[in-house]
Amino acid sequence: MTRPAQEEAGTKNRENALLLGIDACGTTGSVALACVEQGELRVLGEATLASRECAAGLVPAIADLLRSADRSIEMLRGVVVVHGPGSFTGIRVGVATAKGLAEPRGLPLIAVSRLDTLARVAGADGAALDAWRGQMFVGMKTPDGWQERLVTAGEFTVAEDGLQMPETVAVCEESVAQLLETVAEEVHLVRVTSPGAAQALEAALERWLAGESDDAAALDGHYLRGSERGTERGPSRTSEAPTPIADDAPGRSRMRP
Repeated sequence: MTRPAQEEAGTKNRENALLLGIDACGTTGSVALACVEQGELRVLGEATLASRECAAGLVPAIADLLRSADRSIEMLRGVVVVHGPGSFTGIRVGVATAKGLAEPRGLPLIAVSRLDTLARVAGADGAALDAWRGQMFVGMKTPDGWQERLVTAGEFTVAEDGLQMPETVAVCEESVAQLLETVAEEVHLVRVTSPGAAQALEAALERWLAGESDDAAALDGHYLRGSERGTERGPSRTSEAPTPIADDAPGRSRMRP
């Protein structure tokens, strides 16, 4: 088969594919189910959970979404997870749940950054999120590509390596907006609502359509706090979220003890 024919066949195979998005990084978590139609996403449903409910509630919420859409978990053709930065526990729960769904079924797993997703939603060159303790998670476009870091408010205008921060910065938390208005008056803030699992699916769609995915076995949370966790990246050793196994009915999952 020629390359154009292979690409056409690959595109056709991705039509009407079912994708699942998971985001448990913020003060609220969410899951979303979407269908790929002519290279675009049609969201079939989305559910929101309080952050404290994510560990126990993500898998039931996914099952409810599948049942409402009259789909089964075995119909999934890809999983997208927001792997940080954000809540330590939320990141671990979201990544563990996504890996538990994707790995046993051999599904493509794509991890997206919460900062990058926020900037995409706002159409901004950068994004900032509350990192607590007087710090912020900051992501930005640079000549070398998208970069993210943990900074204090005083470092925001000019980062530690002398790199000028972007002129437009997306924010979804009023505390961050107020702080930046004080310490970085020259930066134009773009206020948007906090992105969730549906927006994560949009952020990952281009990669999924191109047949790209991340190594599920090696995927870990994107914490941006390496010194507090021991290492910034590495194999995930989490147990906060139970691992789903093959379901017996549409939208239902049994759990390993």
